[in-house]
Amino acid sequence: MLKAGILGGGQLGRMLLQAAANYPVETYVLENDAQCPSAHLCHHFTLGDIRDYETVYRFGKGLDLLTIEIESVNVDALEQLEQEGVRVFPKASALRTIKNKIDQKAYYRRHQIPTSDFVITQNRDELKAQAAFLPAAHKLGMGGYDGKGVELLRSQADLDRGFDAPSVLEKLVDIAQEISMIAAVAQDGSITLYPPAEMVFDPRLNLLDYQIAPALLPESLFYKAEAITMAVVRNFQSPGLFAVELFIDKNGEVLVNETAPRVHNSGHHSIEGNYASQFDMLWRIMLNYPLGCTDPILPSVLINLVGEEGHSGPAHYEGLNEVLQMEHAFVHLYGKEQTKPGRKMGHVTVIGNDRTELIFQAHRIKQYLKVVTRPASS
Repeated sequence: MLKAGILGGGQLGRMLLQAAANYPVETYVLENDAQCPSAHLCHHFTLGDIRDYETVYRFGKGLDLLTIEIESVNVDALEQLEQEGVRVFPKASALRTIKNKIDQKAYYRRHQIPTSDFVITQNRDELKAQAAFLPAAHKLGMGGYDGKGVELLRSQADLDRGFDAPSVLEKLVDIAQEISMIAAVAQDGSITLYPPAEMVFDPRLNLLDYQIAPALLPESLFYKAEAITMAVVRNFQSPGLFAVELFIDKNGEVLVNETAPRVHNSGHHSIEGNYASQFDMLWRIMLNYPLGCTDPILPSVLINLVGEEGHSGPAHYEGLNEVLQMEHAFVHLYGKEQTKPGRKMGHVTVIGNDRTELIFQAHRIKQYLKVVTRPASS
């Protein structure tokens, strides 16, 4: 039985472990929180920092393969492990390029992959010299995650909100649609794509609010998005699962926003909505099995459950019974004991043929299901 490690123990690791139960693997998780969502689902849990060289190196040394569920891992340790024969998905070289947004944008430019115009700023003084470039998004080169590390700067008055650290200043795009395409790259280099999902964002939290899949796109835009996604992942020259987030602007141009080198929020609907989920697909890639079928079983809508404003403490799911009574609704709670505002606590997927009905159900679920703090017992 192969020994497979996951760096990070959040909800992505949890769903990877749920899919791993179908395969001949012994699972290991490294995370610095003993109560993390993945801790009780793996065969072996190690408490430790995924950013520390020695911790990651010792954790991976006896394993056959390693993957990640978050980018902020020690890439130097992964490179050393690769040299010693541990198979890392994706390769450390791809992860090094992607985890730094400055390097990621340079990668798109180097390979003539369409992306929004950008300049690099090393500190706030350099940012202030770029006032003529606004409106733009300022993205921290390293460490941003889930909407953190991004500031929208529309005028000179906003410049003080920018980062005093190496960052990317990206020209804002006049967006018509935001889509995500999940790409599976096998060990032999063959690629299969999931149909695109259209993402609708919560402008307040800058987090995915809900998404519908497959996205409705004119054929010309679909093929353009497909070709760009293929170019992004092919040039990494690495097996693995990648999520490529794309903007479609109001002129019909398709631009890469960002790439994630792992299973991704925008692919969660695939658990019920597609024949092979993104989590099943990553195991197929890592175990060198044939790639799964990415066809949709039915259209789906996915709703993120995030902690409500003003609630920090033990989690309580208000309205859960009402949602569990809905037909064709699938509830996934991530097992996080504590909620806080904006924290991802779970998701709900609804499948069905009628897209209008799916969007209606998404809004019903958002109205019913709230993640709040547990009421005090009387």
